[in-house]
Amino acid sequence: MKNISTDNLRTLVTVVEVGGFAKAGELLGLSQPAVSLQIKRLEDMLGHKLFKKQGQRQVLNQYGELLMPLAKQMLQQNDAILQQFTSENVTGKVRLGIPSEFAARILPSIIGDFVALYPDVSLEVRSRLSKHLLSVSRQDQFDLVLALNEELESAKFPIFMQDQLVWVGDLNLAQNDVVTLVTAPEGCIYRRRAIEALQSAGIKYRIAYSNADLTGLTAALKEGLGITVLAKSTVPNELNYQLQTKDLPELGQIGISLIKRTDDPGTAVDKLAEFIALRLT
Repeated sequence: MKNISTDNLRTLVTVVEVGGFAKAGELLGLSQPAVSLQIKRLEDMLGHKLFKKQGQRQVLNQYGELLMPLAKQMLQQNDAILQQFTSENVTGKVRLGIPSEFAARILPSIIGDFVALYPDVSLEVRSRLSKHLLSVSRQDQFDLVLALNEELESAKFPIFMQDQLVWVGDLNLAQNDVVTLVTAPEGCIYRRRAIEALQSAGIKYRIAYSNADLTGLTAALKEGLGITVLAKSTVPNELNYQLQTKDLPELGQIGISLIKRTDDPGTAVDKLAEFIALRLT
């Protein structure tokens, strides 16, 4: 009797959820060849290819689409068994603050797995600009905060990982005399970094559209209203990105901080903080 490796299934699910073999490898702590090897082993066991080429990307074919919900179900059962026998009973409420792009792009799979492991924990998730999440005046609103942080050597809000900022959208628009930007409102780190980089390079720009929500920005980008800046790990699958072009300057790195907002956060807050840190780094 053959047994399907849960490691291979988890790799498959991660590749699909984060949108690529390289990103999945970063999340799982594997090299890209190791990710490809795990997918190939799964395909060899099942006797079917699971991906097809679509443009420059690999996407699920009909067999991959059939396998995905079954893989998720099997992983949930695996995690539930481990939680039942190896984890203490964790209860409580956690108020999590997170930027909208992380909430839309990365959070769903993380939170889904966390809730499956700790069903008695109640999560309240709010999306805000990182500037607001780090504000002292809002400290009592959250138990745990995941936020962008430009102070890479910050002692107050230590950085637990860094990400590359990239230009996102139809980058052919950068060849125009004036670069049109699609951004979040004033106070957004991405907005400020884009403007500062363009000004330093002597490139003219105008802001054509503003929206605080990643879904709204994505729709505007797909309509060709302009280009924007995002952390590489949060770029939606359907959008193009580039570190720099001959028409656009490099944007540099951004720090990401994970902050517990209380001296005695409790087990539920600790567990969620550990879970997010392990899944993102």
